[in-house]
Amino acid sequence: MQDLVTDEKTFGVRMIDTPQGRSQASLLINKMYAWRGYAGTHKFTDDPNRITLTASDRGTVVGTLTLGLDSPIGILADEIFKEEIDVYRNQGAKVCEITKLAFDVTGESRQSMASLFHLSVIYARDLHQCTHIFIEVNPRHRRFYEHMLGFKRLGAPKNNPRVNAPAYLLCVDLAYVTEQIALYGGLGPSSGVRSFYPLFYSEREERGLINRIKQMQ
Repeated sequence: MQDLVTDEKTFGVRMIDTPQGRSQASLLINKMYAWRGYAGTHKFTDDPNRITLTASDRGTVVGTLTLGLDSPIGILADEIFKEEIDVYRNQGAKVCEITKLAFDVTGESRQSMASLFHLSVIYARDLHQCTHIFIEVNPRHRRFYEHMLGFKRLGAPKNNPRVNAPAYLLCVDLAYVTEQIALYGGLGPSSGVRSFYPLFYSEREERGLINRIKQMQ
């Protein structure tokens, strides 16, 4: 695992590329999914089209998400939402998805969540030239993604067999995300802006992250 960001609170964001790292991320996501009542056992594999990021606080993994890149076999959301996603593909969009999203609710998860989302945006937009991010979310979480991150709902919920629970398909245009980062990134939680983007990195910090990640490739 390689640290991408570390601040004065010994908070780190990493891309995992080792069996140990994948095991730690699997433990967290199974813990949080079981707590929410979701079914299934969730493991991370060494897949070139899956980029898993973890956030750690003093060495303990407190958050994880996986960015899934489109490929000839598609993305996981195609299993139940292929028709909706194909509309974007047919218009020339380069799509990706966020999956296996989990945060330890006992910690200060908002900043780690924002950091992981921002890193996933950098990997999607700047390293893989994606234009749209999709995510499948439980109905009770839909409003957060819509109101705080600008995702748009696509149709009615469907049952997601991977967790045996209903899910909405949401989508956000990365051009919109870029605009929000320019407006609000780095302002922090005291900004008074009802958005998650003030918790993202500033444009200056973002440029540094992009350069560092490209050097690591």
